[in-house]
Amino acid sequence: MQFGFRVMSEEDARAILQWRYEAPYSIYNPDPANLEDDLKGFLDPRYAYHSMVTEQGELVGYCCFGLDAQVPGGDYSKDALDVGAGLRPDLTGQGLGPGFLNAILDFAGQEFAPATFRATVAAFNRRALRAWEKLGFQPAQTFASRVHPDGLRFVVLMRGVSFAE
Repeated sequence: MQFGFRVMSEEDARAILQWRYEAPYSIYNPDPANLEDDLKGFLDPRYAYHSMVTEQGELVGYCCFGLDAQVPGGDYSKDALDVGAGLRPDLTGQGLGPGFLNAILDFAGQEFAPATFRATVAAFNRRALRAWEKLGFQPAQTFASRVHPDGLRFVVLMRGVSFAE
């Protein structure tokens, strides 16, 4: 599948806020009480949200770069470009992850030219962890989130551009 990128529009953001993932991935579902705040975040240029579309323009995912890709509680003191991503729920679990993420990294490399990439993933999300690891990312730390009352654990993975496949 080929992916195109466009700056997140309000229409795309509202569509993404309607996506629903099944448990245990339901932690990625937006809180209905915070939809307007989430919408503002998607549209805030500081977070560099982009919609990902097929060649036909169909919305299939999104990505962001920088602060909004971090999870409170992690150590983000090393210089790296933080990358966040979401694939449309009906497309998950079909082996699209590595190609999806690789397209994001190619785009980010052209847009930001970072020396190092960093991704933060919920520790239970083995599918996402495997996808990032297939692209040469390695675990750098594990921590408990400060925003999840149950102490949900996250893994920070990193990859230097010189290690790219």
